[in-house]
Amino acid sequence: MEKFTSFLKSSWEEMTQHVTWPPFNELQANTTLVLVGSLIFAFVVGIMDLVFENALRLFYQSF
Repeated sequence: MEKFTSFLKSSWEEMTQHVTWPPFNELQANTTLVLVGSLIFAFVVGIMDLVFENALRLFYQSF
């Protein structure tokens, strides 16, 4: 139990005194960037899925 308590204390010290946190506006900008990038990636993957689905449907209907 002592090791666990020591771990928690050292983790708390590390998080509060040694980590530099980004400013809120930078955090918002990065979050927006990730959200937009994720939506673009999802759109591209969705289009690829639609194209392959239709191509395979046409291929299988030809037999």
